[in-house]
Amino acid sequence: MSESTSTQSTEVVLIGAGIMSATLGVMLKELQPDLKIEIYERLDVAAAESSDAWNNAGTGHSAFCELNYTPERENGDIDITKALKIAESFEISRQFWSYLVTSGMVKSPTEFIRSVPHISFVWGEKNLIFLKNRYNALVKHPLFAKMEFSTDFNQQKDWMPLVMEGRDETTTTAATRMQLGTDVNFGSLTRSMFGDLMKRDGVKMHFNHEVRRLKQKADGRWQVVVKDLETGEKRKIRTRFVFIGAGGGSLRLLEKADIREGDGYGGFPVSGQWLRCTNPDIIEKHEAKVYGTASVGAPPMSVPHIDTRMINGKKELLFGPYAGFTTKFLKNGSYLDLPASIQFNNIFPMLSAGFKNLPLTKYLIDQVRLSPEARLDALREYMPEAELKDWELEVAGQRVQVIKKDKDGGGVLEFGTEVVTKEDGTLAVLLGASPGASTSASIMIDLIKKCFKSQAETPEWQAKLKEMIPSYGQKLNDDAALLEQIRTYTSETLKLVN
Repeated sequence: MSESTSTQSTEVVLIGAGIMSATLGVMLKELQPDLKIEIYERLDVAAAESSDAWNNAGTGHSAFCELNYTPERENGDIDITKALKIAESFEISRQFWSYLVTSGMVKSPTEFIRSVPHISFVWGEKNLIFLKNRYNALVKHPLFAKMEFSTDFNQQKDWMPLVMEGRDETTTTAATRMQLGTDVNFGSLTRSMFGDLMKRDGVKMHFNHEVRRLKQKADGRWQVVVKDLETGEKRKIRTRFVFIGAGGGSLRLLEKADIREGDGYGGFPVSGQWLRCTNPDIIEKHEAKVYGTASVGAPPMSVPHIDTRMINGKKELLFGPYAGFTTKFLKNGSYLDLPASIQFNNIFPMLSAGFKNLPLTKYLIDQVRLSPEARLDALREYMPEAELKDWELEVAGQRVQVIKKDKDGGGVLEFGTEVVTKEDGTLAVLLGASPGASTSASIMIDLIKKCFKSQAETPEWQAKLKEMIPSYGQKLNDDAALLEQIRTYTSETLKLVN
């Protein structure tokens, strides 16, 4: 069928049915109830790629335990800038999720979030000094004031029995704990939000639909060409605003959009695997997310952790992730994704970034070659008495780390989440990985303020933003009393420990 046989018009197009599109869709519909929104997803269900619980490298990222968010400077000081920003952003997410619950958009918070302590664990004198310095730097700030630090073996054994059982008590170990930590099932949360959105007038969800092309026309509106993967039919959609939140698929769509702001961007795909515990007795003995230090050259998504999760109503225990390399940009993608993404405007930044990150390449090659026994050795660093018979290998998701031009015209590999926005505010593209989902609410609020600038400044939108995010416009880390008030509210609403 000719793609020109069907032409439609809408106001907003969301590409990708993950946590980001769901968050933006709900926010925009709350801010402007009569807004017409079309959502396109190439798979047959929402949240099947990066947002799915089994595909997430980490859940509930709040910088409480992730040591890669607090790098050590050359002079030995700890840089806590990123940790403070992420922790503040996570509090915004908690407020938005509380709004979803109190508004009835999400029926029960226990379907997607619950309290699980976040623990950082290290061994060796050098790592102990690092963790102590990290603790001293963070605990001064209201967001981290409730953090605990311990070098006492029995105290650590109380916090994380599986990690300490069978460990030599003379070994130098240290840990920090935040009981405020959470486990979040972003797949469940995403599907709940889309379930509510699809009941609203003016919202249409299209599964098994793939965006093939998009181009901005002379009138400023975008023309998006979409193919129905079941029928083969193609159609054009005209829209004022496009958001591309397609996980690893976003880079190729950014390239197809051909905007100046997207020049020089490339992507480096990293795959992952988990060890999943199959022994119910072992699963019940652990109740924490325990993060350690990354291996040399490892990407942030590969920071090892032994992780309690609730997935599909069942308590699970995972260890990993073990990184790997594939040329796919999506778990359900094509091996041609990486070569197809290389263009004239990004080939030099990509080659430059590759040369600068040779240890990462070596690390990924070594990870691909790991034997089951080698994976067990890595697990035993965190669980000394682990046995291979109690664990099975589970394939995790795909991440595409951002490569972009640096100030010298070369390329730099960015670990994190980045939004590329067209100057006129008609297109926004989400790239990158962790801590993405956990900071989705603050990312989407920033996007709204850029892409819907005039509306966002109206008293009506300001009031609604304040209703969705009670701390909107204020820094929680600057006001301990306000932070405690907000945490009390979100803990009660989401049924969490405070």
